[in-house]
Amino acid sequence: MTTNSDAILARMMALHPKVIDLTLDRVWRLLETLDNPQKKLPPVIHVAGTNGKGSTQAMIRAGLEQSGAAVHAYTSPHLAHFHERIRLAGELITEDALTEVLDRCYHANGPDPITYFEITTVAGLLAFAETPADYTLLEVGLGGRLDATNVIDTPALTIITPIDLDHQAFLGDTLTAIAGEKAGIIKRGVPCVVGPQHDEAMDVIEAKAARLGAPLLAHCQHWHVSEERGRLVYQDERGLLDLPLPALPGPHQIMNAGAAIAALRALDKDETACEAAMTQAYWPARMEKLTKGALVDLAAPAELWLDGGHNPAAGRALAATLKQQPPRPTHLICGMLNTKDISGYLAPLAEVATSLTAVSIPNEANTIPAEETARIAATVGLDAKAAPDVAHAIRDITAVSPHARILICGSLYLAGAVMRENI
Repeated sequence: MTTNSDAILARMMALHPKVIDLTLDRVWRLLETLDNPQKKLPPVIHVAGTNGKGSTQAMIRAGLEQSGAAVHAYTSPHLAHFHERIRLAGELITEDALTEVLDRCYHANGPDPITYFEITTVAGLLAFAETPADYTLLEVGLGGRLDATNVIDTPALTIITPIDLDHQAFLGDTLTAIAGEKAGIIKRGVPCVVGPQHDEAMDVIEAKAARLGAPLLAHCQHWHVSEERGRLVYQDERGLLDLPLPALPGPHQIMNAGAAIAALRALDKDETACEAAMTQAYWPARMEKLTKGALVDLAAPAELWLDGGHNPAAGRALAATLKQQPPRPTHLICGMLNTKDISGYLAPLAEVATSLTAVSIPNEANTIPAEETARIAATVGLDAKAAPDVAHAIRDITAVSPHARILICGSLYLAGAVMRENI
């Protein structure tokens, strides 16, 4: 069903520049027209990085909300519905509120070129400015320095999760270049929590922080985190915390949890908030086991899992997560965009997967055709074939392996399509 907000979003797409030049000029212009809502936000926590942004933000939100705080949150992309991008004081924005704020931004912008992400980010900032809350969590969309979210003069805190190769066409093809873009969210005098980094990325972050006098709270320097005997152990200069493991599965979530705890401690939250960050965080389509819905029924008695990771680092994290799961044949259903390093993503998974069935991402112009995904998957050692869609792939897998673990993976856009289908 098409909603009023869908219609406005479609009109916004028509404003898209012919060429995307990464600049904040269009954003500043629209914000000025709307009386600068970015200056009227509750204290902002700004999160950048290649992987782990959303998971880290979800844990921070869970901890803040446990402490009694009302929290705005902005994330992208959405999975099933655009409303997921904007959470007002703990609740997803309503259809009426979304329609109203999008319409105001559309008319304030007029016919001037502006990207979809830029104008919808401004809409989120406008909604946040007009709704009381205690904190605003902003997740960077792409990069950091020239991202549409990077318009906050003095956030309360910035966070940089692990940096790896992704979006090279926009951010550069080296870790040093990409880190320079991500470090663009660091602000003068504002503390910055830093997750685990490659040395060359850390060098860039440290240099930028030093220039701006921004105190760093860096992994392995100012805080440490590890799994010990089925518990999460976190330590910093304030002392040691013995906490439950994160509710979000996968060994990579230990480090995301560490960054979230470091952020909560920097905001003077107590151990109870840190424990809630571990136990109460929910972040869909990140190694999520689906438990109900049409596709789950189709797969039964096989397990059905969903993950939206899409770059080589995500492939490595996913493979490590699968190695920790109870023994069971794992069959992948994979669809990816043509902007991604598909062989780099799939190579680690070849070690843990029994087969791969490739699909094209529905209604996505930039999808890699299923046959091409299958061809590339075979080159990294996967037993691969193509299927017309996810439902056909599930039927093919369960026909030969009825008790399999089926993991749908490769793209957040595919994950969103699956969530819409699995009603």
